[in-house]
Amino acid sequence: MRQYLPVVALLVLAVLFGALSFLASRLLAPRRPSAAKQAPYECGIVPSRDNPERFPVTFYVVAMLFIMFDIELIFIYPFAVNRAGLGAYALWEMVAFSAVFVLAFVYVVARGALDWGPLSRQRRLDGPVSVERTSTSTIRRVGLDGRLDEGTAA
Repeated sequence: MRQYLPVVALLVLAVLFGALSFLASRLLAPRRPSAAKQAPYECGIVPSRDNPERFPVTFYVVAMLFIMFDIELIFIYPFAVNRAGLGAYALWEMVAFSAVFVLAFVYVVARGALDWGPLSRQRRLDGPVSVERTSTSTIRRVGLDGRLDEGTAA
């Protein structure tokens, strides 16, 4: 049990440091809220309007897939470095480990986690296309708030 004493002591010190830092921040930090401090800010672009909707859940599922495959690579790396020393048991262990991840990936893809945006539907054109339809009347431009017009760009 004595061999774990340094680990426990370091854990206690880490928790105490975190708690004291949080407490000191709450007690000593100035509180002067303003509209500028409360506004969202990203990459120097001031938002002109609120987001119309929340992020879809599939965004977070894709992020979790990325983390999942990173973890898989971390576990496969020691096997790749010392394959001969680990033997056939480690090979089959890695095959089973990878199979679980591949099955999870197939399940998530089958559930539609990687289907981004609205579903594209094919339309049947029963007759000729209207003459009034042009690219400016049918294509909706987004994300152009505050940009220069194409005619005024130098």
